[in-house]
Amino acid sequence: MEINPNINAISHIPASHGGIFSIKNPNKKIIDFSSNVNPLGCHPGVKKYLKKQLNQINVYPDSESTKLRSNLKWFTGINKSQILVGNGATEIIYNFCSTFVNKKSKVLIPCPTFSEYEKAAKFFGGKIINFKSLNFNEDLEKFLAKIPTKGIVFFCNPNNPTGEILPKKNMEKIIKTAEKKSTLVFVDETFIELVPNSFPSLVKTIKSHENLFILRSFTKSFGLAGLRIGYGLGSKKIIGILQRIKIPWNVNYVAQTAASAALCYSDFLEKSRKNIKKENLFLMNSLSKLEWLSCFNSSTNFILIKTKINSKILQKKLLKKNILVRDCSTFCGLNENYIRIAIKNRKENQILVKTLGDIKWSNH
Repeated sequence: MEINPNINAISHIPASHGGIFSIKNPNKKIIDFSSNVNPLGCHPGVKKYLKKQLNQINVYPDSESTKLRSNLKWFTGINKSQILVGNGATEIIYNFCSTFVNKKSKVLIPCPTFSEYEKAAKFFGGKIINFKSLNFNEDLEKFLAKIPTKGIVFFCNPNNPTGEILPKKNMEKIIKTAEKKSTLVFVDETFIELVPNSFPSLVKTIKSHENLFILRSFTKSFGLAGLRIGYGLGSKKIIGILQRIKIPWNVNYVAQTAASAALCYSDFLEKSRKNIKKENLFLMNSLSKLEWLSCFNSSTNFILIKTKINSKILQKKLLKKNILVRDCSTFCGLNENYIRIAIKNRKENQILVKTLGDIKWSNH
């Protein structure tokens, strides 16, 4: 029998990601520095609340996530009709591209950044324009000049894997420039709640820009990675069509319930930010003493490192010591001289520092 799949499905190559299941035969002893989730995990109150809800798992979930969207209205200040809930941030990225990207679409994507933007845009026929930079605040004007007409711009703020953050005024320049060209701007703010020193979110500008869509997630900030739940904010026009095209019951009952509970403990985010600030400083100061690597300044809960040891070799060396880091050679614009580490708790961070310090490197 001849099978004729979509041509884009044939050429599609799944992206590489971190996490414990990115390696073969992971063991329970591994400390996972490759997955950049809130180092404090999820709030204990969320786990307690979930245990009381398990008798509802035989019931179909609310396909519209009504209660959660009402809670998100309270949390974000954005009207419920402008909020979309998805089965993780990645589902929303693909649904967005399936709706707004076609063969005529020019899609501007920073590089390096989260790989699923490009994967999703390519899958739906978009023409990718990569803009390579490790300092977007310096290269902003050049980036603005590349914004296409009637296209899409993706931007991750703070950026994964570099940790760089653009201030609100620079992000607004991107949106306004794109608006003049009838171009949509997809801003990924999945790490913004974990930024200790500032909060340049664009949520309050949603009402002023019909071309703006903001992605958020419960994965990173609230430590709910295993439940797969994210949300998007945008104009009624954008959200309305995304609500229509999503699959029914896309978010399970447990995920919806956990997300609503997490919002009740949103003050937990401030504790998380203080911890990240302290541990970021510890790691930067400790790792700066190693002559074979250098750290990029990060505004959030992970650090990009340039290493003189091949990233794949370094990852294998660390795995032998039960430490998993993110090999960044799979990121557009990076190579085998880069790894990314998540910020963990002090004990785990000390283990990482000691293990890296014990690695022998020679420049001969």
